Amino acid sequence: MIDLAAEYKLLQPILLPKINQVLENGNYIQGLEVKLFEKELANYLGIKHVISCGNGTDALQIALMAIDIKAGDEVIIPAFSYIAVAEVVCLLGATPVFVDVDEKYFQLNNNLVEEAITTKTKAIIPVHLFGQCGDMKTLLDIAERHQISIIEDTAQASGGNYLLINKEVFLGGLGKIGCTSFFPTKNLSCFGDGGAVFTNDDELAKKIRMIANHGQLEKYNHQIVGVNSRLDTLQAVILSEKLKNLDDNLSIKKKLAGFYHYQLRDVAQIELPFIHENANHTWHQYTIKVKNGQRDSLKSYLKEKGIDAMVYYPMPLAKQNAYSNFQSNAPIAEKLCFSVLSLPIHPLLKEEEITYICNSIKQFFNA
Repeated sequence: MIDLAAEYKLLQPILLPKINQVLENGNYIQGLEVKLFEKELANYLGIKHVISCGNGTDALQIALMAIDIKAGDEVIIPAFSYIAVAEVVCLLGATPVFVDVDEKYFQLNNNLVEEAITTKTKAIIPVHLFGQCGDMKTLLDIAERHQISIIEDTAQASGGNYLLINKEVFLGGLGKIGCTSFFPTKNLSCFGDGGAVFTNDDELAKKIRMIANHGQLEKYNHQIVGVNSRLDTLQAVILSEKLKNLDDNLSIKKKLAGFYHYQLRDVAQIELPFIHENANHTWHQYTIKVKNGQRDSLKSYLKEKGIDAMVYYPMPLAKQNAYSNFQSNAPIAEKLCFSVLSLPIHPLLKEEEITYICNSIKQFFNA
């Protein structure tokens, strides 16, 4: 929903000289700029280790490989999410266990998570959907009680944090491993594909770095089975520069979300996003719920008005043909798939544009 060309135009004077320097040096893979960005992001997040990789899906797969997920293991994932979280579990031969979500925050329902745990459960992947997490304290307690690893998917919540025992912890640093994506539409994004894995565990970090680079620390000395998943130097330069603007951009999006809240507060036919009391919402999406089966009609009406409202996501994961063999009872996920609608929100959006969007929504319901 963001105009990527307009975003680049703003950054062009700063980025072009740095991009040209990389091109002149010729260190396109694993250049010094990659290590520099990893260090900068680790400092920002307050996490010991950031290991960059090719994309967010790879980050999840590498994280699962690092804790030795294999055939016969079960991994608990949300029934309402982006497809990657199911994809990586199946690629490793493990079984995805689809657990329904909480309707208010779009996050894993912790009561159902505990019910879904078996002797085969090896990991839980909470996806911090649309920009915030849910009740992570309870989920962490459940994981500790059952000795199960938590792998956070922070792809949609870069820069977000959670108040854990009176301490603000950046998302990605709560579980055993954190993962993220730098896809161009994310809060922290590059101009292509990119991702990263986070951990505070030294040995795990070493293993993750090996997996991401063909299972080697030294060239041609392959200790474990790995993959080829590396952030290129050009993207690292872009990310390093954009990291400097992350807090400012999140502040802008928070303000824009406030405008939406204020202008749509009296529209009875929709439900506005909730903010978890212990979470800092990063507003990757401003997702409303449209009542009485009117979502698709509203979406079409907004499109006629030149407004790109999007549906994330139109189908529960287990309803996708690729995963239809796995059992799932997720009535809330199914309900959300028929009601959620994400309105435009990005740092370049103007207040008058939000007013136009909100007035269009009101006109639709008043017609």
